[in-house]
Amino acid sequence: MLELHDAPLAPLTTFRLGGPATRLVTATTDAEVVAAVREADADGTPLLVIGGGSNLVIGDKGFAGTALRIATSGFDLVGTTLELAAGEVWTDAVARTVEAGLAGVECLAGIPGSAGATPIQNVGAYGQEVSATITEVIAYDRRAGETVTLGNEDCAFSYRHSRFKADPERYVVLRVRFGLEDADGLSAPVKYAETARALGVSPGDRVPLARARDTVLELRAGKGMVLDAEDHDTWSAGSFFTNPILTDADFALFHARVRERLGQDAVPPAYPAGEGRTKTSAAWLIDKAGFTKGYGSGPARISTKHTLALTNRGGATTEDLLTLAREVVAGVREAFGVTLVNEPVMVGVGL
Repeated sequence: MLELHDAPLAPLTTFRLGGPATRLVTATTDAEVVAAVREADADGTPLLVIGGGSNLVIGDKGFAGTALRIATSGFDLVGTTLELAAGEVWTDAVARTVEAGLAGVECLAGIPGSAGATPIQNVGAYGQEVSATITEVIAYDRRAGETVTLGNEDCAFSYRHSRFKADPERYVVLRVRFGLEDADGLSAPVKYAETARALGVSPGDRVPLARARDTVLELRAGKGMVLDAEDHDTWSAGSFFTNPILTDADFALFHARVRERLGQDAVPPAYPAGEGRTKTSAAWLIDKAGFTKGYGSGPARISTKHTLALTNRGGATTEDLLTLAREVVAGVREAFGVTLVNEPVMVGVGL
């Protein structure tokens, strides 16, 4: 294991923000991951697990403890069963499944981060979520002091949530197993309306895998959601806020606020989210509350390509970012009575 002290963490995040860790350990095998976790737990040392750093907001003071960077590797494909080591780069893994002619994660192309993070957040985009293809997650259970295997149902997946996110101090993901589909080189049925329009097909249709993947990459790039070191619109954590899910009663109140603010004919986005619940669009809320693309005058601003992405324009601090995020949350709440929730994990800070 590589060990550094007073180690900068900002370069390990897509925001390029955050202070140093007291100690940074880089683990390249599952055994090293488990050993580092056990050592920290035995000493009572605070532990921060870092994968691709695409979903982290680290405070300017950094992290007083051990930061464990998981850099394990492993891509094992047998038939339609795929096992990924937690440290595998997710975008590379998706590309290899497309090359192998297997469907199920092609619309998750371009999402930054590591494979081990995907079950934690139940990563999803353009009509696909990893919960639809994950069959098992192998993790180190810090409470039990042993490695365990959790089946799909054990993971308690829901929208951008899971058992791992609900109990973040308990599990450290080591490997993720997926069940993919051999559809003769075709994608899974296209579910997302924007993707279908871009492909020129109807929802439910299948298209060649590479075409689906490439179209999603184009859509993401157009929104600044594909990492590019030269483009500050991509110095972000992707979507900073989750789409709010409201009860029917709360949605009715929200709709009334929309009509009051935008006119009687105004209709907010609405998507079924289970019995008695409706999902609406965080991006729409932010825009209609007056926070348009490019909003801000400091080093942290809303992306010029997508209102859901808060970005570091270079030279920003974490506090600059949080000041902007708090302004957006307060503005949306005042305008529509809906409180936005951050998607990235906060380390030493909060909204």
